[in-house]
Amino acid sequence: MRSKASGKLILDAEVTQIDQHGIWLLVGQKELFLLYEKFPWFRNASVAAIQDVELLSDRHLYWPQLDVDLAIESIEHPERFPLIAK
Repeated sequence: MRSKASGKLILDAEVTQIDQHGIWLLVGQKELFLLYEKFPWFRNASVAAIQDVELLSDRHLYWPQLDVDLAIESIEHPERFPLIAK
């Protein structure tokens, strides 16, 4: 007897909250916070544009309306990815 191949693990990205300090995301089972100071592209964006997020891979997010793509590592460790080169 042959069993069917396991299904592909599907991870979703969902904006769970937007407030005056930043954006909360749920990616799979992981909660992430994007502080506007570290991710200024979102500060003046519309709610619809912020909520339109795609998980391109298990390590990469994309906001098509804003043309912003971020590695999850850059959200978890923004100090490793400064906005201004030294």
